[in-house]
This record gives sequence, C-alpha cells and structure tokens, in this order.
Amino acid sequence: MLSIAGKTFNNRLILGTGKYKSFATMKACYEAARSDMVTLAVRRFDLGAKGEDNILNWIPKHIHLLPNTAGCFTREDTLRVARLAREALDNPWIKVEVLGDTKNLYPDGEETLKACEELVKEGFIVLPYLNADPILARKLCDVGVHAIMPLGSAIGSGLGVQNPYVLLLIKEICESYQLPMIVDAGVGTPSDAVSAMELGADAILLNTAVAEAGEPAKMAEAMDLAVRAGRLAFESGRMPKRLYASASSPVTGIVGKN
Repeated sequence: MLSIAGKTFNNRLILGTGKYKSFATMKACYEAARSDMVTLAVRRFDLGAKGEDNILNWIPKHIHLLPNTAGCFTREDTLRVARLAREALDNPWIKVEVLGDTKNLYPDGEETLKACEELVKEGFIVLPYLNADPILARKLCDVGVHAIMPLGSAIGSGLGVQNPYVLLLIKEICESYQLPMIVDAGVGTPSDAVSAMELGADAILLNTAVAEAGEPAKMAEAMDLAVRAGRLAFESGRMPKRLYASASSPVTGIVGKN
C-alpha cells in the first residue's frame, strides 16, 4: 500500500476534480478507478454551495481529500489558500503549487521551497509540486515535506514522462529520506502511467487524461489498471536487456541432438 505521513492508501492512482463535464461524471470516474484519494483545487470551487452545487457532496466520504493551491503564483497567495483550506475542510493536508508562468504553468522552485518551509512549520502535511529537479527535491526533503511530486511533463499536456532519467535520480533521493515520489502532471495515456510506475514512482496524480477522454469512466478504469500493472512490474524486476537473442526453450534434451 501507499503510505504518506503515516496514512495508508490501497490505490496508487490519485485523481483530480477539474475539467469534468459534470459532478456526476467525476464521481463515476472515482468509482471506476477505485479512488481513495483525490486532489481538490480549493480556490476554484464554492465550498459553501448547497446541495448538488457543492462538489464535496459528490465525493464519496471514504475518499481522502488532498486540497491544493492550484492557481497561486506567489508564496503569499499560496500560504493564504493553504490556511483557508485547512480552516474550511478541517484538513492539514496540502498539495503546494506555486506557479511561475501563466503559459507553461511550470512551478516556481524558489517560491515553492519557501512556502513549503513555512507550511511544515505550521503543522501541515505538505506535498509539493515541482519541476523534475533533483536538487530542489533534496532541499524540499530537508525542510520536512511528506512527499515529492515532480512533473512528468507540463500540466494538461499529455506528453508523458519527458525526463525519465531525472525521475530516477529523484526517486533515489526520496528513498534516502523514506518519502514517496508521486509523478504529477503530463500523463496522457495508460502507457504513460505504466512507464512512470516502472521507473519506481510510488503513485501517479492525473486529471486531464481522464476528464477530457471520450469516455472518462473507461479511461479512469484503464489508468487504475495501468498504475497497478506498472507497480507490479517495478516490484518484480525486469529481465536484463541483451544484444543477442536468447532462446525461450532449453536446447538440452532435444531429439536428435547429442
């Protein structure tokens, strides 16, 4: 099972809450993916809405909420949204996003580090979203975050894992701190999810690939299966690559062969 800050999860696939055509479609995707954790962009929803207009009424109670600071471009704004989320949801978990550009939506590493340092001091369970940067990953581990969430590629791009070797370096750092590495953003297909998990990712967070699929619930199920398959493959250990062929069947005892 996936373990973060002492809490365990049966599923290593984390889904989001944005871009779905309806809350009903969103809920159907959670059911298809067997979700037990989803991330919620706090500033994009009216958490005070009533009845079916409140997104919280569409998220099954057994699913753990991971509030996030999506849409924040400064450390000050990020801290404010994180504190509001903890107050509104009675939940100290926070996925920290401090974006540095409105077009490519890459995170601002310096501001992310400073925001995380402050939030850790305030007792939050902090999961930072960052570029595939081993140096920043180590600095974030040093300030006491609870997981590392490097991007596979740009948010919503569907380009898959663009820096596999860098993710291997980050995975090594996370293991030395006994923290999970969650690949966040860029996964567009189940094959992308498998690739990330085979690299050693402990979990995957994705949203657009499911929400914008022709049949979102089917894609949610496919992503769930892909994450499970990729994890099993990583734990199993792949065969070595060879320059020449190696027969699948033994050659000893073949009829007519001495």
